[in-house]
Amino acid sequence: MRYLVTGGAGFIGSNTVDELVRRGHSVVVLDDLSAGKEENLADVRSKITFVKGSIIDLEAVQKATLQAECVIHLAARTSVPRSVKDPLETNRINVEGTLNVLVAARDNKVKRLVFAASSSAYGETPALPKVESMEARPISPYGVSKFVGELYASVFGRCYGLETVCLRYFNIFGPRQDPDSPYSGVLSRFASAFLSDEKPVVYGDGEQTRDFTFVENAVQANLLASEAPGGAGQIFNIGTGTRISLNQTLQLFRRISGKSLPAQFEPPREGDIRDSLADISRAKEMLGYDPTVTFEQGLERTYAWYQQHHAKTPAS
Repeated sequence: MRYLVTGGAGFIGSNTVDELVRRGHSVVVLDDLSAGKEENLADVRSKITFVKGSIIDLEAVQKATLQAECVIHLAARTSVPRSVKDPLETNRINVEGTLNVLVAARDNKVKRLVFAASSSAYGETPALPKVESMEARPISPYGVSKFVGELYASVFGRCYGLETVCLRYFNIFGPRQDPDSPYSGVLSRFASAFLSDEKPVVYGDGEQTRDFTFVENAVQANLLASEAPGGAGQIFNIGTGTRISLNQTLQLFRRISGKSLPAQFEPPREGDIRDSLADISRAKEMLGYDPTVTFEQGLERTYAWYQQHHAKTPAS
């Protein structure tokens, strides 16, 4: 099958591309490298078509989508704090960009589009676990932008017959997640802190919980969603069905690293959700999704990757 992966040089994207290539698929990657890195594709670069371009450029998206049978749409501005700081940029990339991808998929007769949605659509409702039938009540511009993407995907299915599947990711982590930005995922920042012997920064009291999901599980979901006959028009939670607090996570980092670094606690950030936990029964039943890597296994593999990567970083 011929795939287009938007954001394919990014964290989740490059891991997805690796697996698609391993399975023998033809892959086109569209990425403007604003967040992704070409080096993430080093192992498969000779086996894919790489197009440098942005999803906010409709012409570039149209060209990249030619002959694609399935689009896995991962390109996005992914940070909640950044969306609070600059909602216009988040809207432009996540809403207008997603609309461009949907239009190109429609025009080029793509069979199915898999959209990387987000658990942030649920907002701060206290009920746990989060079930897909719950009302969406996002509390950040990022959450709004991802929910609007779901609405557009649904409408393109209804109006144009484009098969769409929306995957609400729950806190994906793993190798290639960039730790260098203040907007990075918390686990990549924790890993970087422990490798640098610096206090890991926690926003809030550390008792907030997350359904941390290793990237290999998300990749599995992406591929299942692109093929499962019953998935079209559906929204699925992609997590593990378990949650852990940031303080417990730090304890695991201390054990894995052998370092007893204390945390530095800062005020909570605007737009951050207190607790998150996925009900994944629908994804299990309809996609055959079964997360195979536990949080602790994923954390060990992630820390080992950062150790290796950290050692290769040249001194400035």
